[in-house]
Amino acid sequence: MASILFVGLIVLIVIGMPLAYALGGSAFLAIVSSDLPNILTVQRFFTGVDSFTLMAIPFFMISGSLMSKGGVSNRLIKLCSIFLRKFPGGLAIVTVVACTFFGAISGSAPATAAAIGGIMIPVMLKNRYAPDFAMSTVASAGYLGVIIPPSITMVTYGVAAGASIGDMFMAGIFPGLLLCLGMCAYSFFVGRKNNYIMVREEVQPEDGNILRTVVEAIPALLMPIIILGGIYGGIFTPTEAGCVSVVYGLLVGFFIYKELKLSDLPGIFKSSALSTSMILLIIGCASAFGNIITREMIPNKVATLLIGFSDNKVVFLILVNVLLLIVGCFMETNTAIMIIAPILLPVAQQLGIDIVHFGIIMVINLAIGLLTPPLGMNLYVATGITGKKVSDILGKNLIGYIVISIAILLIITYIPSISTFLPGLIAGR
Repeated sequence: MASILFVGLIVLIVIGMPLAYALGGSAFLAIVSSDLPNILTVQRFFTGVDSFTLMAIPFFMISGSLMSKGGVSNRLIKLCSIFLRKFPGGLAIVTVVACTFFGAISGSAPATAAAIGGIMIPVMLKNRYAPDFAMSTVASAGYLGVIIPPSITMVTYGVAAGASIGDMFMAGIFPGLLLCLGMCAYSFFVGRKNNYIMVREEVQPEDGNILRTVVEAIPALLMPIIILGGIYGGIFTPTEAGCVSVVYGLLVGFFIYKELKLSDLPGIFKSSALSTSMILLIIGCASAFGNIITREMIPNKVATLLIGFSDNKVVFLILVNVLLLIVGCFMETNTAIMIIAPILLPVAQQLGIDIVHFGIIMVINLAIGLLTPPLGMNLYVATGITGKKVSDILGKNLIGYIVISIAILLIITYIPSISTFLPGLIAGR
């Protein structure tokens, strides 16, 4: 049954079947070839998405869109530009920091890249930044949207691995900030080398309005504080936090910034529903696929194989990083987590690797995959803003951001406390 499962998956992908359908279809083929009832495919699909926790995904999708349409991205960019625009490569640094802040609102990498890139790429081009550098900066900083909490990808991992989503959110803060600093350093280096300084100050607030700019950005910055504070204060669950974020997004958009209109809501709900349905379809099909993997005891076999190869934690983590970086080139992050986490997690736990730390390793690896072809979703977002081809972004600047990301990934991999310190501190461990 296992051979039919994987051969079926490969064949369906090769003939162009969407990945979600390929997962569900290969699971169905495996079940049909066995003595299991065919209805099991549907049952596993349903149980895979029948989760209160997964309800957080559509709510965070909606709140991110509300905050974006409501003028949050503009105010975050203006706030960052006050302090950073005069540095060499300052606009790129503003982009990275703004993506970090917006990632704490949207929970989605493509949404972060689109919201900030739509404003910052034209400004960088007007200030004579190389187009490939501007696009590479937006694509790279955009993936911070799945690392800085709240993160939709972390919700998926929590469901797949049985990890605390609150712990995952807290664990993503320091790694996300470390990646932000690394990208800012690279932006500064490239900016100084190429003399990228601000010539036209479209994003500069008037001097007399600096205080006003800071004050206007406060409502946007409060949202992640409210979400994480509420979760760890025991006021609400991560799913309820998603509901709170939607209400807060409506209040900010309608009554504080007053840029959100009633006519915007149908489009926001429609796009959020489409994005959510895509993710849930993947999760449901991956759940049916994963059930066959569990029945065939593939995780146990993989664990025995890997530990037989080496029971050294350092070697195992190297293999995991290499595997996930490759997988990230070809597979969407939520899909990869639903398939790979149940296989690799038992091995990680046998070697004493913290489940939350392992989740952060998985999320960062797969987030880097958003920068690598042929999938590279953020590459398409960044090039779509400029109307250029993906080949135009593939160059030394994108490679530079990827190298920085992998270097920081290795630091996070082998210094677990970067991920586990905050969850342990709050839990009193």
